[in-house]
Parts: sequence; C-alpha cells; structure tokens
Amino acid sequence: MAGLPRGTKGPSRRPAGALGFVLSGVLAAALTLTSAEPARADRTGLRAADPSVLRVGGTYVSVQAAGGGIVVRQASSTAALDSATPRQVWSDTRGRGEVWAPEIVRDGGRYYIYFTAGRGAAHRMYVISSASPDSGYSAETKLALPDDKWAIDGTPFTFNGQRWFVWSGWAGDTDVEQNLYIARMSGPTTPTGARHIISQPRESWERVVGDPFVNEGPEPVEDPDGQLHIVYSANGSWSDRYCLADLRLRAGGDPTYVWDWYKSNGCLFGSHRATMMAGWDPTLHVDGPGHHSFVLLDGDIGTSPPAGPRFPLMFHAVPKGTPYTWENRYWYTGTFCWWGDTTYSRADVPGPNTDTGWSLKFFE
Repeated sequence: MAGLPRGTKGPSRRPAGALGFVLSGVLAAALTLTSAEPARADRTGLRAADPSVLRVGGTYVSVQAAGGGIVVRQASSTAALDSATPRQVWSDTRGRGEVWAPEIVRDGGRYYIYFTAGRGAAHRMYVISSASPDSGYSAETKLALPDDKWAIDGTPFTFNGQRWFVWSGWAGDTDVEQNLYIARMSGPTTPTGARHIISQPRESWERVVGDPFVNEGPEPVEDPDGQLHIVYSANGSWSDRYCLADLRLRAGGDPTYVWDWYKSNGCLFGSHRATMMAGWDPTLHVDGPGHHSFVLLDGDIGTSPPAGPRFPLMFHAVPKGTPYTWENRYWYTGTFCWWGDTTYSRADVPGPNTDTGWSLKFFE
C-alpha cells in the first residue's frame, strides 16, 4: 500500500434508501440461516497462537513467533499457509527473551513486523523492516513507547490521516491488570506524545478469569460508516473463557479520550454463553477463540468489508474435546461481517450511556 499503515479513512459504505433496506433484509436472512447451521471450524495445520495475516495482491502473508525468532509464510490462500515454507526473518541473537505475537503491516512499499520480546517485567515492543516480506529484515529496534512500561501485542494503523499505535500494557511496573493503550505516531517506527488508556478489564464478563485480568491482542478495523473499532481479547489466554470483544469509537470521537469509546456488552466471539453479548451465540467447534487477524488488503483498515459480505479472519483456538492448554492452540480460518444498529450501553461514566452503530459477527 502506498504511504500509511493500516488504512486511511474511506467513504461511508452503508447502503442508502430502499436499496439499503433490501440489502439489510437479505443480509439478516442470510446470516440467520448461516448462524442456525454454522460450518465446522477450519483448523489449519499450524499449532501456534496469535496469527497475523495480510493480503498483498493475490498473496497471503503470515508472520509467527517460532524457534526463538520470527518466521514468515506466503501462500495463495489462508488455508494454504500451513503448508507454505516458513522463512526465518529474525533470530534473537541478542538474547532479548520470549518472543510474542509478531504483527506484520505494509507501509510505503516496506514491510514492518512489530513484536514483543523480553522476560518478566522487561517485555517491550520491537520492530524490524524490509522491502521484501520474507527476507532482508533490519536488526530489531525498540519502540520508544511513552512511559516505557511493560508492553505486548502492539500494532500500528492510520485513522483520519493520523498514525496511531495500540497495545496491551501495564499502568505501572507490576502485573496488576493488562489495559489497552493508544499513542500517536509520526512515522512507522516513531511514537510521539503521551499514551492514553482506552480500555480496562472492568466488566464482569471480562473478569471471569484473571490474576491478572486481561485486555490484549487489539486489532483495529474501520466499519462501513468509517468509524473506528478496536477488537480485542478478554479473559486469560490460559482459559477457555478467552474471547473477542469490541471497542467502538463514537462518531466524531477522540481516540485518546477513554469515554469516547463504547465497549460491547459481552463477548462477540467466545465459547461460553454466560459471557456472550445478548444476540451472539457461543462457538460449537472450538474453545477460547482469541487473538485474531482481520485479513485485509495490505493490512489496510480502510479496506474492511462493506455491509453484506463476509471477509477472511484468522484466529487461534483449541479444538473442543481437547485439553485447553497453550500447546493445543491452532490457527483457524474463519470469517467476519458487520452487524448494524447495535447498541452498546454503559452507566456511571461521563458522556451518553448508549451508542448505536455497527458491531461484528464472527463465524467459525
């Protein structure tokens, strides 16, 4: 993609007038039928976590932490990634420590991989870059995130012409809870200004499993009206209560102001009915779906789907009937689509108590 990572704002793609009413009806009917008979989850052969996948032309590019380093695969479909040859693009020659959740983006003709490395409280975000997706990467550079606290699962994007970086981190120097933070960037490797908290794991359905309680794996995407969403993982990844939830920025809202973000009233993709938002059903074939990747053209959030079609999704989960352990996580191919006129509600905080707009449906 030319210029900026993770998208610039595009025009509204909501169907208008009578045509919109007809299309919305067709979409609702189709999704009702599909939800009644969900397809079996498509497990890849990759026993791994935290998928990051983008599409470049007709090629799908994935990145994964493996063997103390980072590998990249390229294939003609998401389903073929597991059989593609892994190319090691970075090794931890400096003894940085555990390597987690690499995220690949394309910016101005270059590929950037953002990842976490460290031990214990020393986990921080790093970045490498190359003109080629699977070779020639630079040495790692530590991202100078504001406050320099524990940080994981970071990813850049562009919204309304401004570059941003969103990640999961600690407020201080101890593991009390994992919050979501956002900061401006002036370039693909240059955070600028302060960090701003946008979510804390304070709702009952995201505090089922804790010590610590967790908001992590944030992934930005733009809805058919051009509003920003951050879809994230809640509850501990060591539990089958792990799930996906949504933060929606109100129309015209400030991404740095926490009360301009509205949180879904439950999980939107999870395996336990008790934690699901009303109207969203739990999975049938997998446990603990989480840390996902919207498979978008060039990773550009402005190329997210219009109302109606389903688009590719990658996520990790554990097959039902299998002990829920980190070692049993696989990458899965799924789909997602936009679901309109959905109200998120809250109480006892500044600003309106409700916000209505697009939400998301996820399919195994």
